[in-house]
Parts: sequence; C-alpha cells; structure tokens
Amino acid sequence: MLGDVLAQPAQLADAVWRADSAAIPRQEAEGGLVVAGMGGSAIGGDLAAAALSGRAKRPISMARGYELDPWIGPDTLVVCASYSGDTEETLASFEAAGAAGARRVAVTTGGGLARRARTEGVPVIGVPAGFQPRAAVVYMTVAALECAAASGAGPPIREEIEAAAGPLGALAEEWGPDSPGDSEAKRLASALSETVPVLHGAGSTVAAARRWKCQINENAEAPAFATELPEADHNEVCGYASPLAAVFLEDSELDARLRNRIELTVDLLRDGGTPVERVQARGESPFARLMSLVLLGDLVSVYMAVLAGRDPTPVPAIDRLKAGLG
Repeated sequence: MLGDVLAQPAQLADAVWRADSAAIPRQEAEGGLVVAGMGGSAIGGDLAAAALSGRAKRPISMARGYELDPWIGPDTLVVCASYSGDTEETLASFEAAGAAGARRVAVTTGGGLARRARTEGVPVIGVPAGFQPRAAVVYMTVAALECAAASGAGPPIREEIEAAAGPLGALAEEWGPDSPGDSEAKRLASALSETVPVLHGAGSTVAAARRWKCQINENAEAPAFATELPEADHNEVCGYASPLAAVFLEDSELDARLRNRIELTVDLLRDGGTPVERVQARGESPFARLMSLVLLGDLVSVYMAVLAGRDPTPVPAIDRLKAGLG
C-alpha cells in the first residue's frame, strides 16, 4: 500500500493517457454528470466535484447504491466506476442508466462491467489492475474530471492535472518513509493513533475529509468519522469527548466565512480539552491542493497502521461481506 500511495504523482500522466485512449465523445449533457460507484471506486467522483468547486457548469453528483435518481435521463452522463468491474451496486446502476436512456461511461479494470459496456458500445476507461480499489484514487479522479470536461459539466483542467505531478512528487518525498519522525505525515499519525479522529472539511476540502476517514478505516482498521463545516457547528460541536480528536483540513482559498468558523470551532474544541490538528492544503491550483490532502491523508493512514502493527493492504471485513453477497 505504501508504494501505491507514493506512486500517486507519477500516476497522473498515465491516468490522463488512459482517459484519452477511451475516446469519450464530446457531447453536452444538459442534465449534468453522475458518478455511480462504491467505496474506493466512488471517491474519485467526490474529488472531481471538489476540484471543480466554483467552476462546475452543471450538477456533478454521486450515486452510491443500487438505484439512480428518477430524474436521470438522456441528457445525463452517468460514469459507472468499479475497480473490479463486479461491484453489484455499480452493475445495477449501469443497467438503470441504460434503461433511462442516459449516456454512459465505464471506469474499471475489467469484470462484468467491462464486458457489458463493450457489448453495448459504451466507452471504457481502463484502470491498471493489481491495486486495492482505494489505491486507484488518481485514476478514478482523473477519469471523472475528463468525463466532466467531455460532457460540459466542468471546464477542462488537464493543465492543472499535469502541472500537479512535480509538486506532489516533492511532497511524497517530504512525507515519505525516509522523512524524519517529526515530518507532518508521521507526526499526525502518531498524534491520532490513540484517538478516534473526526475529519472536518469545509467547502472544497469536504471530499478530502471523506477520503481521510475511509483510508483510516481501511488501512489502519481504526474508527474515524468525517463531517463538514458549517453544518457541524449546528450539532456535532456539542458532543465532543475523549477519545475523539478533531482534524481540520483547510485550503487558503476557502470562503472567509468558513475560515472564520474554523478559527472559532478550533478555539471552542481546544477550550473543551479536545485534541485538535490543523492541516493546510499545499499547491498552486485547486486540483494540486486537493490532491496534496489526499496524499497526506493516505500516508497518515498507512503510518497509523504501522504504529498499530497492522498490514495496511488487506481488508478482511470487506472481503467477508463481499463473499457473503455472492
């Protein structure tokens, strides 16, 4: 898992090439873009929407389940993302999108999704095999961004994607396994290892908070939760107690009102004795800053697993559930 995380910067160019190779038709989707998927295959849709935050031209939404919303129709592009190609919820969404007359794109390594897509003439963006689904985050995110551009749901940001590789590579070295013990990734892993982290996102960082939460759940096999501001200030802020720890994922371009809320919420929680960590996104573009948070969170989760004496790669609980579903 560690090697897969450190490879994220280098994967950007390959992800763009794979999306190009699928030759997605350039056709306006007046109804917007829907990304249908589960778990590690779905997070790319969240991250794509976040990277386009404030720039999206049409709705970009997620479908996590067996059914699609009834408003989806011929003017919608549905991206069905399943790393294995055999996720039953995503296969159901693929069929539902077809029945609704929606345009479709499949993002997968193969499996039933690729077979059905090719049989029905649906474009397939191929993803390299050999990962855990959650480790394909770069491929899933870039695929969703390219589909957003092809459908008119968002502007093309390929220059941002390609320009992010170098700075992210430098961050991977700064936070990697050879970094000192007080590097940001290792320090955060140590600080959070005896807590239940609550990841706070705001605006464009909400998707990153979800990613951190899921990576800590799967890689470190530890409880973690994600929330967002300002909503958390209307309820969750009242219920903090040990062993909860609050982590705030911040971006320099957040709305001033959100930045003010973060300051006030941090002070409130610290005054109540809750451990608080603040993480600042790094990078020149919205995409680079978002992916810096993804990279850091992924490394923190792997280091938390190491501190707990766990292998961050296998997910036996999820494998057992999938086996039980047939």
